[in-house]
Parts: sequence; C-alpha cells; structure tokens
Amino acid sequence: MKQKTLLLLVLFGLQVWLPMKALAQFDNYFTESSLRVDYVLTGNNKTTTFSLKELIHEPYWSGSKTNLIDDLEFGNYIVKVFEAGTDHLLFSKGYQNLYGEWTSTPEALKLTKSFEESVVVPFPKAKIDIALYRKTWENELVEGMRLTVNPDDYFIRDYDNLGLPVYDAWIGNKDITHAVDIVILPEGYTQAEMGKFIKDCDFFVKSLFDYAPYDRYRESFNVRGLMVPSEESGCTMPGDHIYKNTAMRFSFWTFDSERYCMSTDNRDIRDLAGQVPYDQIYILVNTEKYGGGGIYNFYCSSASSNSFSGDVIIHEFGHGFAGLADEYYNDETGYDHMYNLAVEPWEPNITSLVDFSGKWGDMLDKKTPVPTPREKKYEQTIGVFEGGGYEPKGMYSPHMDCLMKTFKGHEFCPVCQRAIERMILYYSK
Repeated sequence: MKQKTLLLLVLFGLQVWLPMKALAQFDNYFTESSLRVDYVLTGNNKTTTFSLKELIHEPYWSGSKTNLIDDLEFGNYIVKVFEAGTDHLLFSKGYQNLYGEWTSTPEALKLTKSFEESVVVPFPKAKIDIALYRKTWENELVEGMRLTVNPDDYFIRDYDNLGLPVYDAWIGNKDITHAVDIVILPEGYTQAEMGKFIKDCDFFVKSLFDYAPYDRYRESFNVRGLMVPSEESGCTMPGDHIYKNTAMRFSFWTFDSERYCMSTDNRDIRDLAGQVPYDQIYILVNTEKYGGGGIYNFYCSSASSNSFSGDVIIHEFGHGFAGLADEYYNDETGYDHMYNLAVEPWEPNITSLVDFSGKWGDMLDKKTPVPTPREKKYEQTIGVFEGGGYEPKGMYSPHMDCLMKTFKGHEFCPVCQRAIERMILYYSK
C-alpha cells in the first residue's frame, strides 16, 4: 500500500513539475508578445524557395506557454525556434498554407507563382535562430530558410494599432494562454452592415458549441470579432464576372474551384488579426453563396448567409483547427493527386495504411475487417473505409459518414471528435 501511495505521489509530482519546467523555459526565453515572420514562397510542382519579407512585433502571445514543442507533427510545413547558434530547440509548430495546396493543382505544372505567408512565434528576450521547413512529396523534412533574429533589431516593425472596435462574441473563463482564442474577421460587410456581422458572430458561436466535442469545452474558448468594414458588400466571384472592393480580397473560384473561397492578401489578414490575441483566424464572408475554405493553422473562411452555413463553419474549422482532412473522394476539387499514397498522411482522420499504427487502430473493434466494406451493417462502425482525401482508391477514412465528408448526419465521427478534443486540450492545458 505504501509503494502504491509513493508511486501516486511521484506521478502527481511529475504532473506538476513538467508544466512548471516548461513555463520556466518560456519565461527564460520569451516575452508575452509575438514575433510574426512574413515570408514568400515561390515555386511550382517541382521546386520551392523561401525568402524573407518582413518581421513584425505583435502585442499578444496567446499560444500555450507549456506546450512549446509541437509533438503532433501535423502539417507539411514546420517552424522551429532555436537558441541562437545552438541546436537547443525552444519552440516548434506545424502548419499548412495556400501555396502548398496550389502546388498540387494542374496550374502548378505549367506556372511558377509566389505566395506571401506568415508564421507566428513567441517574441524572444535574446537572439534566436528561426528555421522554416517543408515536407517533400516523399515526406522528407527539408530546411527552406534560416535566420537569426535579434529582438533589439530596429528593422522589426511594430504592429499598427488600428483602434478597431472589438466584439466579444464569447469569452471563456481562462486566460489567453490556456484557451483557444479565435478571431473572426468580416469580409464584404460595409460599415452599415456591422450589425449583421455581430449577429453572424453570434451565429458562429452558437454553431460551434452546438456540435460535439466543442459543446463540452465552452469555457476553453475565447471568440472575438473585429469590426472591419469593406467598401463594398459581398464577395468577388470571377466565374460570374463579379468583382468587389473588400477588406481582404477574398474570392470564390480559388484554384478554379467554384465553392473554394480564399485570399492571397496575407498581410492585411495578419495585420487585422494581430489586433487581438488569436490562435485561429476565421473569416466570415458576407454572401449567400455556398462555400468557404480551411487550412491547418493558417485561416478558415465560410459564407455567412447560406442555409448550410452552420455545417460549413464547423467543417472548415475542422480543417483549420484540428487538421482534419476531407473524407470525400470525388473529382470535384481542383487538386491533382494531393497525396502520395506511398507515405502515411499526417491528418488524423485518413490513412494510406502505410503506417496505420498511429491513427485510430485503438478505436477499432477486433471483429471489424480492415479494410472495411462500405456496407449498411458497418454504417455506424468505426472502420477503415476505402476512399478519402479526394482519393477513391488507396486512401481510407474511419467512418462511412462524418461532417468531414457530408452534412447528412450533422456530426463528427468518433475519430474526428477525439482529434478535436486533443487539440482543445493542447491549447488549453
């Protein structure tokens, strides 16, 4: 009995000591603010180069102070921060970007393009080395750019305080370093439509907490809306020859996919988001047209006034926040073989079966066949169903239906729910 009690005391001590040690490391190396690195990715289907654009000092660090090293390894891009001149890793985070998606489109076989992107890290107290990496088609991690940053460098731009009104759509009970902080930006709302934007922010919050597992973690979220008016109402729709003068230049027909609504106006998006603490950026687009988009640790967008807006909000946030993959497998996207079926994808809800051990195998019933036939008797079963990630063959998903596939069931499958819950805890603990 004494040995059992001693073991429990040791385990409890570790639970207390490890976060305290991580917090001490944060306090030793970082401040309460952020360093934003704006850079440019240039390339095509075969080659990619990184180049620095600008460094910006932003006023808030809302990420975790204890989970500084990203052990999830989600995303095809990773930023790492080292103590200057050493291999002592201080911070890392995985992410995706619009450029990475573009390189899988047919256009990237013919053209070379440049996309502006950003990463955000804690602002350092002393010199640091920042390295940006990307994963190749073969899943090899290669360094694309490395720079040494001196926090006293007068070329680091201080953020512009725009004095924008903030609408607290939902504020939980936790401080910003123990919460998931979402900033909502309005696209295509005129000054006269700011009242509508407030109602749409409230709808976003209602939609978010109507779905499991978000409904169990309401107090772990802060949601703020920024009142950013556009000159014109609506959104650009090139396929309909409609062009609008809006705050962040979002457009349908991104990558020539009608419902994909994104923007390459990275600087304006980031300058606006940085006015408040944020972990995730969500753009509500003032339109009735069905569509949106979501990229892991980049940003999400969706139409605010479509009959499916609630489901679209949750679906796209699944991409941007939890790194969930699309589970449909038709040919309606603009991508040309987005996944290499010879390697295991990083997303937690699809598998190529190359390395299934780290996915949802622990959630399978021993009697469930692998692969699992798409038959009625398995429609409520966690399985390994062929089809997912835009691939009808060679890629597998965990359920016959899910919000990451269709809106028929209006719920996430258990595998996606677990992935979302893990991400909430990653930010909030």
